[in-house]
Amino acid sequence: MANSWLSKARQLFAAVLVVGVASVAAVNALAADSKDKVLVVVSSVSEISLQEGKIYPTGYFLNELTVPVKALIAAGYEPVFANPKGNAANWDVHSLDAKFFGGNKQSLEQMKSFAQSLPGLKKPLSFAQVLKQGTASYSGVFVPGGHAPLGDLTTNVELGKLLREFHVANKPTALICHGPVALLSALPDAQAFATAAATGDAAALERASKNWPYAGYRMTVFGTAEERMAEQSQLNGKVLFYPAEALAEAGGIVESGKSWQNHVVKDRELITGRQPFSDEEFTAVFIEALNAQKAP
Repeated sequence: MANSWLSKARQLFAAVLVVGVASVAAVNALAADSKDKVLVVVSSVSEISLQEGKIYPTGYFLNELTVPVKALIAAGYEPVFANPKGNAANWDVHSLDAKFFGGNKQSLEQMKSFAQSLPGLKKPLSFAQVLKQGTASYSGVFVPGGHAPLGDLTTNVELGKLLREFHVANKPTALICHGPVALLSALPDAQAFATAAATGDAAALERASKNWPYAGYRMTVFGTAEERMAEQSQLNGKVLFYPAEALAEAGGIVESGKSWQNHVVKDRELITGRQPFSDEEFTAVFIEALNAQKAP
């Protein structure tokens, strides 16, 4: 009798344990599914064209991507990576320098390991997939720099559609360094604008700059003076057009700030950082904007 009772008690305990474990798993799964998502836009290219047929190897800038993404995760947001082709994104080897991490070599190595641990960078969604799923589930969008956005994000029609959706929904849209040139993709004919910017065709620029969603917005971007220095010391060639001048031609109110110094601008839903040394303030402003839209 005692053995029978003990056996039944053990069976009941086992059943309760199974239910409990299942409940915890269900709660954890629900919590994971309910995380606020942030779309992280990266480039599909590992090199860009320069003037005179030159080519420059590039990718995302390590600190401009990892500092915001790590902070987003710590703040409870889920980064979802996407690029034009859905192919693996590469870092710019020029960004693997401790000077972008306060001179701390250990921080550099930690962030390299962090980037390599992100599965979304190895297999991001394509823009087409994101458009098919819709942007309603995303709290905001983030575009890091590196020169790569000059290669394929400025004229990408699908990215233009995505950015216009975030703009209409008034969701935080954050771009740093060369990242802000991606805003040009939201022009009605971004390719015509980019071609005119590269050729210096003022009349074509004026025609192509009409009806840009970000016209009249205050913003910043990697400065022309900084770009000219980079052309001599790093690129060994000239970019097809200067980001600051192109954004101004499109109708943006570009605030230059001082070369190689932190500068962050927030205007409505748009948050922009000038260059790599803007990463921490830029991240803080972006997360504050994301959190603000959740507040009751």
